[in-house]
Amino acid sequence: MAFPRIVFLVAAMAVPAIGLAQPVHTEPPVRDPHMSGYVTATELPDGALPKADADGNFILGPTHAPSPEATANPAVSQGEIVEILMTSAESRFYPGIAREPGTFGKADPSDPTRMIVTTSHPAAWTRTVTVYVPRQYVSGSEAPFIVGADGPDRLLFTVLDNEIAAGKLPPMVAISIQNGGGDAQGSERGLEYDTLSSRYAEWVEAQVLPRVEAQAHVRLSHDPEARAAMGGSSGGAVAWTMAWYRPDLYHRVLAYSGTWINQQWPTNEVTPHGAWEYVEHLVAETPRKPIRIWMEVGDRDLYNPNVMRDGMHDWVLANELMAKALAGAGYHYQFVFAKNAGHVDWRTRDQTLAEALEYVWHGYGAGK
Repeated sequence: MAFPRIVFLVAAMAVPAIGLAQPVHTEPPVRDPHMSGYVTATELPDGALPKADADGNFILGPTHAPSPEATANPAVSQGEIVEILMTSAESRFYPGIAREPGTFGKADPSDPTRMIVTTSHPAAWTRTVTVYVPRQYVSGSEAPFIVGADGPDRLLFTVLDNEIAAGKLPPMVAISIQNGGGDAQGSERGLEYDTLSSRYAEWVEAQVLPRVEAQAHVRLSHDPEARAAMGGSSGGAVAWTMAWYRPDLYHRVLAYSGTWINQQWPTNEVTPHGAWEYVEHLVAETPRKPIRIWMEVGDRDLYNPNVMRDGMHDWVLANELMAKALAGAGYHYQFVFAKNAGHVDWRTRDQTLAEALEYVWHGYGAGK
């Protein structure tokens, strides 16, 4: 699923089968960044962005004009694009599942924090991994790289063309991985992105990166400082999860509308509230890990878009609490609250992605 111009739905909006609850689809309320309980943030002039080396919390104005780097420049060399087809038949990590079309699930009547899904079953998947190789890549050298969810992300490739040419980012390979299909509980995408474990990072390490090196004719760095992960919605959550569970592999994270939400399925008794566990206690109660993160949320971001009413499905609150936890634990992070913006808002991405990448990669190569 490409990012630009697409708003992610965390719950399927089709009419469900008899016996399954229909997700509630209402327009999210507009949240005020100065609400009680939210982090204290610096409000920027409309159209302005934070400095790319500034930690902390920032509020963007309602106008989201695209940055110059978001537009292809004919004077700048474009990177090479390589497409790799992968199937579940070759995966020892993800044999594949799917939820029946038009179905969703229902909250456990004895525990509203659990979702009951009865229509998920084994199903094969096929996906494309789209690889961007900058023209500045030197054959045979080890390249820094960024792994992205829900690919292909054409905006990312354009921004990298311009930022690398301007010397603002190192020449890096971008690996944009299409999701395995569906969304939320009972789907392949939900299983991969919403599960709190090292499994997705290890699948990428063992089965995606070797294919990229072989078919795109590149060498990829093994230094976690030279590796980043990014995504939007549940893709943002898995980007953080990759670094959280495997900090030996990834130190840099970029997340739009991160789904720090109770959406894990099947339920894991170790982390029963899914990614809400990060904001509930994991970040605050775990010694700080060597992770640097840029994150964003919109004032009209998602709010309880499904049948669960467990207090753990407000995307704005989740991101505010994540920022608070990161600050308390001493992380390097930049949190952007965007006014006049929805879930994984494409205008906000056009405006901020270049600055976000500069923040995430700040300090790379220092002292080397």
